[in-house]
Amino acid sequence: MKIQPFHLAIPVSDLEACRKFYKETLGCGEGRSSDHWVDFNFFGHQLVIHYQEPGETANSSSNPVDGKDVPVPHFGVVLQWDVFHEFAKLLKRKEIDFIIEPYIRFEGKPGEQATMFFKDPSGNALEFKAFKNMDQLFAT
Repeated sequence: MKIQPFHLAIPVSDLEACRKFYKETLGCGEGRSSDHWVDFNFFGHQLVIHYQEPGETANSSSNPVDGKDVPVPHFGVVLQWDVFHEFAKLLKRKEIDFIIEPYIRFEGKPGEQATMFFKDPSGNALEFKAFKNMDQLFAT
């Protein structure tokens, strides 16, 4: 089954700082834009950052998963195993402030995965993950 690209629009309080983050830090290609929003190629998906006045964005919370406080809401991409580890090295070199450092979650169990969490300059939480066995993406 071919996976269709998703479209996600998120609020940001600093359009230029977030534009730089998604473009330069994460390596996302920039598409259309205006003075209030910017489209990005987010690993083959369409991500749009929309400017909102500071304080207008919703507060986030967290849920415990595998002994860690996972930020909610969050979004991200499931990468190939090797790509995830190279991307994690790149982010460490760029001195990303991780909420949850890259590690292996559910080790030895169904759905074993590498995961990491960090925020963009406007506080939107991102998770990138990879499954050693992609057939276990929806394992129970």
